[in-house]
Amino acid sequence: MADIDRKKLAADLCGIAERAGAEILEIYNSDFEVRGKTDSSPVTDADERGERLILAELAKVAPDIPIVAEEAAAAGTVPDIEGKSFFLVDPLDGTKEFISRNGEFTVNIALVENRVPTVGVVYLPALNEMFWSDGESGAWRKRGDGAPEQIACRKPNADGLVVVASRSHRDSKTDDYLAQFKVKDLVSAGSSLKLCRVAEGAADMYPRLGRTMEWDIAAGHAVLAGAGGSVSTIEGAPLTYGKDGLDNPFFVARGLSE
Repeated sequence: MADIDRKKLAADLCGIAERAGAEILEIYNSDFEVRGKTDSSPVTDADERGERLILAELAKVAPDIPIVAEEAAAAGTVPDIEGKSFFLVDPLDGTKEFISRNGEFTVNIALVENRVPTVGVVYLPALNEMFWSDGESGAWRKRGDGAPEQIACRKPNADGLVVVASRSHRDSKTDDYLAQFKVKDLVSAGSSLKLCRVAEGAADMYPRLGRTMEWDIAAGHAVLAGAGGSVSTIEGAPLTYGKDGLDNPFFVARGLSE
């Protein structure tokens, strides 16, 4: 992977995410059906149409890189990624936000190299907001037709942390974990947008003490790392990818340290 042009790849992934987002918005603005997967989580035609487009486009952009994608994995299709660089794709993170039509759902595409997400794109189709990092030139945000802006994590203020938590999955374990910190404000957000809120300096921490899969957070992790932040296990070890089963341990995403 030493010869990859990561800036070009990031631009390609942004374009793919936008095209997938257009497919997703067609369904978002319709009277769509919600179905249940084998793990009882919800799925819609938007998840499946978005993933089909992303897989087809990635095959054109980087045909030699294997792809782990949420809906394909749910159907039992996971390529061999042992010792390889690979893409992680979540075509629609925040299906509950999609169903409730609050706009906070995302398209996520990440490149994982040496078990670390490097290039990552997070796109919010309903809000027309894009976050990305190429792993080399920091992290960026583009809102609507505006110019790209570089974003960076912030140092927390002395009066306490701003913590972003899941709108759909917050529980008592999260509250117990946060009891050890001085928290000034607790805000809610959906999907991988939470990682981006830390990356852009709108929040200081995002703890997740619940089940997530690698494709849920890899793109947001790449953006956060590009902005100067980190994602680690609750015990403090760096979070890695390509794990058996592709599920994550409990983790905490942080901006800059004090």
